Parts: sequence; C-alpha cells; structure tokens
Amino acid sequence: MDHSMNTAPLAVSQPLTLELIDATGTATPIDAELQYDPHDPYAVTTVFITGRSHVRWTFGRELLAAGLHEPSGDGDVHVWPCLDAEGRAVVIIELSSPDGEALVQARTGDLAAFVQRMNRAVAPGSESEHLDLDATITAILDAA
Repeated sequence: MDHSMNTAPLAVSQPLTLELIDATGTATPIDAELQYDPHDPYAVTTVFITGRSHVRWTFGRELLAAGLHEPSGDGDVHVWPCLDAEGRAVVIIELSSPDGEALVQARTGDLAAFVQRMNRAVAPGSESEHLDLDATITAILDAA
C-alpha cells in the first residue's frame, strides 16, 4: 500500500528583513520570519525579532496573498502593494492593536516566494482538508 498520499504537508517558514516605517517615513530594518503551519491552514504568522524578544502576529493567509496584488483587509491587518522611495515593488503591512500600530514593508518578491511555497504546501481552497476540527474544539474549550 502506498502511504505517500497520506503524508501531511510540511510547515513553511522564511526569514526576511522587513522595514519598519515610522511617522516621518523613515525605514528601519527589522528581522522577521514568515511561518505557515498546515495544522492551522487558514493562518500565516509573522514573527518580528526584536533583540531578545519575539512578537508574533497571526492573520489570514488569503489576506497576505491578496495583498500582493490589491489592497486587502478590514480590521487589525491591512496589506497592499506599493512602490518604495526607490521605485521598487514592496508590500505594505499595517498592523493595529490596542497597544499601538505598526507599518512595515517587505519586498514583493520575498512575500510572493513565501506565498508560492505556502500554496504548494496547502492549495488555496483545500484548507478545510487539513483542519483538525477535534483539536480546534478542544483548544477553544481549554481556553474558556
């Protein structure tokens, strides 16, 4: 019997350098890592590496993919394509929380490569096939 078809897709991660844009428009490089875990098939996580601490922000994978081509998001996360000061293609990611806001930009090529790898791991539209509903319900009940 061939068990290769039952192999779970692998997680995808990609280190990259983002630019944190301040109120004056000054860009400060910040190390980050994009992560996609097929066990949470509808989400993507950005981990901002700030010295010894790591700040995690999780949002919809569709939002990231759509934001490569058009403004997307309504809520805590907005993503849209843009050009940086040198005319290079970038993607802007705006994050809002009660603790504050952050505006970061990433090279479009870096994000597009990550989205392509993520889509190979779990094809868009097939996320529900990878969702462990029992584990999700257990996690919700445990958190209550």
